[in-house]
Amino acid sequence: MNNIEDIKKEEASCANEEVIYKHKRKIFYSVIKRGFDIFASAAALIVFSVPMVIVAALVWSTSKGSILFKQQRVGRKGKLFYCLKFRTMYITAPHSVATSDLENASEHITRLGKFLRKTSLDELPQFINILRGDMSFVGPRPLIPSEERIHELRHSYGVYNIRPGVTGWAQINGRDKITVEEKAAYDRYYYENRSLLFDIKILFLTVPKVFFGADIVEGKRVDKKRSKKKENKK
Repeated sequence: MNNIEDIKKEEASCANEEVIYKHKRKIFYSVIKRGFDIFASAAALIVFSVPMVIVAALVWSTSKGSILFKQQRVGRKGKLFYCLKFRTMYITAPHSVATSDLENASEHITRLGKFLRKTSLDELPQFINILRGDMSFVGPRPLIPSEERIHELRHSYGVYNIRPGVTGWAQINGRDKITVEEKAAYDRYYYENRSLLFDIKILFLTVPKVFFGADIVEGKRVDKKRSKKKENKK
């Protein structure tokens, strides 16, 4: 009997040690990641200062409106923050609608904006968001509040316990070409398996995606074409 109790105590002790070890590892990961975010975002703002000034001048001179586009997004713990981008749309475009939900989105995007969006240069101001702590380099992409379905899934998966990112696991696995459920599943996988090595992997895989402008879909018109093709195949 005593042997059985001793075994149970030993198992409980091992379980507690494992929990403590995992907790310490998560704290270490969070501290290192935040430190990297601060250092790298500050360095990036210095390195990309000239390109950012050039892009800002081009945005200002080619279309009416502000240089920066500020839009409320859902961040860590479900708190709202203003995500910063270079403006890529005309001032007449709907402000609080996801681009993927716009009818004929290309009609709202400026000529310069199409280039900036394809190359992701419009997202350079998000280095400021990272430095402020609104975002991280790697994490689930921040979404606007009206995208209710994916918010529900993310909350249920615990995804909002971490900061959103400039790039993430879903972005390199289909980005705009995958369903809401698939995006949430990728976000969940990242949240449950996040680590420094995983973050580095995502950053490296993001480079060719950005370079080739892969998996970018603008608006509903493209989605409708895809659905028609599927119907024709049937």
